[in-house]
Amino acid sequence: MPGDQTMNSIKSVLDDTSLTGTTVTVAGWVRTFRNDRFIALNDGSTILNLQCVIDQEQVDAATRARFTTSAAVKCTGELVASQGSGQRVEMKVTSVEVLGDSDATKYPIQPKKHSLEFLRENAHLRFRTNTYSAIFRMRHQVSFGIHEYFDHEGYNYFHSPIITASDAEGAGEMFRVSVLDPKTPPLNDAGDVNFKEDFFGAESRLTVSGQLQAELAALALGKVYTFGPTFRAENSNTTRHLAEFWMIEPEAAFMDLKGDMDLAEGLCKHLIARVLKNSMDDLVFLDARLKEEEATKPQAQRSEMGLIERLQFVLANPFERITYDDAINILLRSKPYQKKQFQFPVEWGIDLQSEHERYLVEKHFKKPVIVTGYPAKIKAFYMRTNAPGDFGYSEKGKTVAAMDVLFPGIGEIIGGSQREERLDVLEARMKEMNVPADELDWYLDTRRFGTVPHAGFGLGLERFVLFVTGMGNIRDVIPFPRTPGSAEF
Repeated sequence: MPGDQTMNSIKSVLDDTSLTGTTVTVAGWVRTFRNDRFIALNDGSTILNLQCVIDQEQVDAATRARFTTSAAVKCTGELVASQGSGQRVEMKVTSVEVLGDSDATKYPIQPKKHSLEFLRENAHLRFRTNTYSAIFRMRHQVSFGIHEYFDHEGYNYFHSPIITASDAEGAGEMFRVSVLDPKTPPLNDAGDVNFKEDFFGAESRLTVSGQLQAELAALALGKVYTFGPTFRAENSNTTRHLAEFWMIEPEAAFMDLKGDMDLAEGLCKHLIARVLKNSMDDLVFLDARLKEEEATKPQAQRSEMGLIERLQFVLANPFERITYDDAINILLRSKPYQKKQFQFPVEWGIDLQSEHERYLVEKHFKKPVIVTGYPAKIKAFYMRTNAPGDFGYSEKGKTVAAMDVLFPGIGEIIGGSQREERLDVLEARMKEMNVPADELDWYLDTRRFGTVPHAGFGLGLERFVLFVTGMGNIRDVIPFPRTPGSAEF
């Protein structure tokens, strides 16, 4: 109603046509102030700004001088049809209040183009830029969509522990959690560190995966999923690796590898549909940003599709499903292999590298690909061993019922498998891979008492956000990246 002083978001003011002609109050941060009259105000609810037009006779020069970039301002006024192009409405300001000043000589992020590296160095303020505000609104949409999808599919949200005493998961180097003095730790009779005197009474680490605990829950609740931070102590300074990142790991009883692939494809498509529906303003901005970035690359390295077009294409087409054998044969027949352009070798038994994965997705099939039946020697102990007739069985060597989902621009985005439910086969595999059975006796109990076929996968949240935003560095899609040598903010 006119005169109502309830605070409105800028998104609601721009979207809700019923507010036109009424008096509203908004608050946000100044993006620009031009001609001593026009404030471009943004509150983070949308990438779009509200133009607030002040009357110079009502706002003194001293106050106008405070309308600097990133100053916090509250404006009240009437929403009227915009006189200029680019926005449907603007505010005819009747009162304005500066809530927080921003010294223009010291504020580091001015309204000009900054490098992403510079913005990473100012990660505490980068959320106020168009690029990063768009990324983190979309990260929210993806995160909310994950809960939405699994709830709809009948999965229970399960909180696996961040601290674990098991180091037998085989998913990467782990960070130790300890209160013992590293210089003078207590020793046992064998001269080793006596972790029985540590806080948890055992050698403990930050988790690299909640999968094993999720399996325990799935074999009672039927369907569960985890969604939380995981940690890997690998000294990898690449555009695709973080020391702390978020993982989504569903596990379902009575599900085989085909069901696992269907679940993974369904999740990806649900999330893409959600951002296309709810994040179009942000996507339009990021699409234009990516197009500008692509124009600086050599023609051969440019993407054939824009960001929005690529998302729509992935949503519209079924994922290609091939075996590891198929993948190797395709790579061996490829031009990059024939011309010796691959950096890494191609032969049966290798772990596919990113360059191989991206060739399959971007050049050969030109859509997402799910590869099944990887060699057992390159996969984890808990994956089900294939027999003739199983997914990805090969006469070339022992394979497991694994599946990796490969995406354009990313490579592997999901890794999963049908789990080995047969106790004798699992114990033999653990022995073969030197996984200590005594440390995982609790895990083996699920195979001793009412074992069933079951499957699951892991999706790295940041890799998926990379895909839907078109960004090229994983440090740009997590609020405060944790990488070797860096734990700022």
